[in-house]
Amino acid sequence: MSEAQTVSAHSSLITSLTGILGADNIILDETERSYYSQDVYNQGPTVLAVIQPDSKEKLSQAVAAITSADVALFPRGGGFSYTDGYVPTTSNGITVDTRKMNRVLEINTEDMYVTVESGCTWAALEDALSDKNVRPIFWGPFSGMTATVGGSMSQGSLTYGSSKWGPSGVAAECMEIVLADGSIVTTGSAGQPNHSPFFRHYGPDLTGLFCNDAGALGIKATITLRLQRRLPVVMGLSYAFDEFSGLHRGMAAAAREGLPTEAFGFDTTVMKVFTGGQGLAQDLKTLWAVGTAGRNIFAGAWQMLKIALAGKRFIDKAEYTAHFICEARDMREMKSQLSALRKAVGPFGNEIVNTVPAVVRAYPFPPFSLLGMSGERWVPLHGILPFSRVAEFQDKLMALHTRYKGQMEQHKVITASMFTTLATNGFLYEPVFYWEDAREPFHDRHTDPEILKKLTDFPVNMDGRKLVEEMKKGIIDCFYECGGAHMQIGKVYPYTRERDAGAMAMVKALKAHVDPKGLMNPGALGI
Repeated sequence: MSEAQTVSAHSSLITSLTGILGADNIILDETERSYYSQDVYNQGPTVLAVIQPDSKEKLSQAVAAITSADVALFPRGGGFSYTDGYVPTTSNGITVDTRKMNRVLEINTEDMYVTVESGCTWAALEDALSDKNVRPIFWGPFSGMTATVGGSMSQGSLTYGSSKWGPSGVAAECMEIVLADGSIVTTGSAGQPNHSPFFRHYGPDLTGLFCNDAGALGIKATITLRLQRRLPVVMGLSYAFDEFSGLHRGMAAAAREGLPTEAFGFDTTVMKVFTGGQGLAQDLKTLWAVGTAGRNIFAGAWQMLKIALAGKRFIDKAEYTAHFICEARDMREMKSQLSALRKAVGPFGNEIVNTVPAVVRAYPFPPFSLLGMSGERWVPLHGILPFSRVAEFQDKLMALHTRYKGQMEQHKVITASMFTTLATNGFLYEPVFYWEDAREPFHDRHTDPEILKKLTDFPVNMDGRKLVEEMKKGIIDCFYECGGAHMQIGKVYPYTRERDAGAMAMVKALKAHVDPKGLMNPGALGI
């Protein structure tokens, strides 16, 4: 059956969905449907339609109608997946774009929680809370201008708050989930009458079941996050390292002490990509943000002066850099934290000007680039490792790079790496690929038009794509061999590989219970 015939065969379903959602909340244009069927890295079969419900009630009715017609559902948040998170596995499917469900429903500063609809972005939530002196214990990834709260809960993400508390799911208290039959399940303390959504761990952790599920178990309608007070003093330290072992040991030492709120590291290639592609206007905007974020006018001016004098010279002087951000109630407490941080990290590297921490906290959700500095295609992957096995993984990764060196040079593929720590016991290693290749419409849509004018239009490079895919699989195997775990599992990471049989039986039984027809993001989690 052709695509047109498939769409025609479901005309009654489209009519029903139009009645439920309104014509403005359903997309049938073929170009748009194709766009919604791809992510940063991959393209799936084009779906029948894209729906954009604007309430949990309409979402519930639409899901029931879709699954009753034996059509698959592919939930989508901000759209920056690179692991086929919402990429369709069948054309007999409908994408559920949650971004019109974007309201902040309740801010409760007495009981310290906030409830949002799943399509609310982290940047919008930060704006809503900025004058309340509170924020969630995890408050978003770097891509928070686009990334949604629901997407982060489904996929798992990290950045702000992660080095103190862990990944995104730790902030969730309660959720309302729309299951495959359209019914709504409420988790945590909110699941009983006259109970507020303030507490997660009342009985079995049902909230946890829907964290990191890649949308395989249901579609998140609302999420309640735990709040904390914003601490008034925020400062950071930066270090340079000549070798990876120094960066690894320094970041691990800081994490074990529970010192930083955020900690992230880069190799030289990543730093050049992050900073080299900005024009003067963006540099000035960033510098202004740093200055106005100072504790007072003098502190802000001093921070601006340090950055202006330091420029980007440090990028060319070290193979690796790591950056740590701490929060405190007053300067006395901050000085104590920074002293302990220097004691932990100092033996492994050299302290440098703290440009990056200042910029990151002043401008936490910048426009997120999906391309390299000259317009190269880009895709990351990652693994979370215990500190004791990071060196083993590094050796395997370097050996893999050596094996592929000739092919990488031939097909215009380069690699880079980023790093962070999660709470006191996890090291996230994020290899990144850049390669010269033709952009997809997805990339053009998410890149500033003024920047697009400056980028190279590379020709199609199928050999480069195949090489990147082959190397990705090899790196994922390296993570597996070193005991690595993953977030953003989507349809890529080996969640089911050799997993404990009893645990796997429970997961499959849960999937069968909440989604008996297997229509909720089929293929996600590998099930």
